[in-house]
Amino acid sequence: MEKGDGQGFLLLPHLYFSSHTSTTMVFWIFGYGSLVWNPGFDYDEKVMGFIKDYKRVFDLACIDHRGTPEDPARTLTLEKTEGAICYGAAYCVRGGAERERLAMEYLERRECEYDKKTLVEFYKEGDALQPALTGVIVFTSTPDKSVNKYYLGPAPLEDMARQIATASGPCGNNREYLFKLEKALYDIGHEEDYVIELANEVRKVLGIVEKGFVIKEKKLVGSSHIPLKTAHNITALKLHRPLPLSEAVGVAMDS
Repeated sequence: MEKGDGQGFLLLPHLYFSSHTSTTMVFWIFGYGSLVWNPGFDYDEKVMGFIKDYKRVFDLACIDHRGTPEDPARTLTLEKTEGAICYGAAYCVRGGAERERLAMEYLERRECEYDKKTLVEFYKEGDALQPALTGVIVFTSTPDKSVNKYYLGPAPLEDMARQIATASGPCGNNREYLFKLEKALYDIGHEEDYVIELANEVRKVLGIVEKGFVIKEKKLVGSSHIPLKTAHNITALKLHRPLPLSEAVGVAMDS
């Protein structure tokens, strides 16, 4: 879901939208986390597609939305990986510098744990050779704790799952962020094994799933835990599909 450097507002120059037939000065942003299902700002166009040579990783701390400084959440950033593909949504803001300024101010407040704005090429499904958009902004983080204090780095799957299962903040709990991402990728037809595996490990921690059946949730130690709605009478759950949010999590704002 994407954070800024927290050092004040800085509007990038107008970026260029490139197609096969025209070039127009506009503002584009790529979302790969919560921006996919909850952009939160006024935009003129949304295009689904992917960027190349980046993959999602839950390696960034969030202390203001779905976590706290004492118990940070784990949220997404991008890791540079040759040959990888990351699906998401590109948003366009037209109408002049003032609309762009308002959108970027909002994004920099929301994405305050990210220290970089990277420009990428964006591709539409069905055409992996010719980029549909160039100069698209994406919020990323430097994979170095000495440069970005919010960078957590990788961890064993079980440790990440327990952190995500228990972390909670002003905008909701960390697990809902993961479950909503899982559902969003399922809805657009581009599920990721990494996300599915992590989500199912979180369900194991919570006691939602055991041997393919939904069971009563386990009690977890930690003040950040918010009890889930218990699901009964659901059998033979397919673990490769996202659990319905009404059964998996309580209602909370998106980060």
